[in-house]
Amino acid sequence: MAIVGKRNSLPFVRQATPGFYLDGGTHGEILLPGRYLEKRPAVGERLDVFVYRDSEDRLVATTEVPFATVGQFAFLRVVSVNPRIGVFLDWGLEKDLLLPIREQTQPLEAGDWLVVHIAHDARTDRIIASARLNRYLNLTPPNYVEGQPVELLVFGESPLGYNVIVEQKHRGLLYRGDLPEAPAPGTVLDGFIKVLREDGKIDVTVNPPRVGFGRIVPVAEKITNALKAAPGQRLALHDNSAPEEIRAAFGVSKKAFKQAIGVLFKAGEIVIEKTGIKLAPPPAPEVKGKEKPKAPTKPPGGPR
Repeated sequence: MAIVGKRNSLPFVRQATPGFYLDGGTHGEILLPGRYLEKRPAVGERLDVFVYRDSEDRLVATTEVPFATVGQFAFLRVVSVNPRIGVFLDWGLEKDLLLPIREQTQPLEAGDWLVVHIAHDARTDRIIASARLNRYLNLTPPNYVEGQPVELLVFGESPLGYNVIVEQKHRGLLYRGDLPEAPAPGTVLDGFIKVLREDGKIDVTVNPPRVGFGRIVPVAEKITNALKAAPGQRLALHDNSAPEEIRAAFGVSKKAFKQAIGVLFKAGEIVIEKTGIKLAPPPAPEVKGKEKPKAPTKPPGGPR
């Protein structure tokens, strides 16, 4: 079934004057306009497309790649303003993305840049943007370890430093003293987990850790090797296993084990279950002919 606002691999059904029709499951046939393909695919051949609604509110597919999809945060430029409904943002597709008035936190003009969340509006079944970021940040305890490399997206300033989105999921704080200059909103930084607080808040840094994270790597490698040799590539060890079991298996503390499997899970190397861990299945092969995402043009001297 096609998922609106996401990349989909959909089978070709038939060709007509407007273009190519793909099987969207419960959504029915979805049109891929003819300008996006040079030749007719074979019936059943899967095409990598993005599905969204066009200016006439019809579901359509495109081979173009948006700057962000539903569930992600992005730094986008205002291209036009409609005082009655909101502003429109350039997100890399032919149809601009609406940021409704109700989802704005400040007045905006054409040419402004801001960090938004791409969301699915259940009321209208449309894809919209929202500048109310806190509503979409993950509030569950993060599965990170101190010293872990992470991607940071700067979205604002606070008395202590700069508010960032960690790995497109959680809110973090980058302290002012970590950077020689204030990063502009929309700046993407390579960072590291500094402190995981009991209240769920995260302190981050751009300075690589001197010790700590490097000690976890050998443990992670030992776990990976054990999984590869285990029947079914699975081990009956997990977060709630007794410390004695973990030490007998790997010669490390339970804390080191949990940190190591956290790193492996974050890297997509393992799957964590209630009763054990197992190697993650290999990634699906890339679809041939897939276009690379286009990077938005940003102001001179602005964020990278």
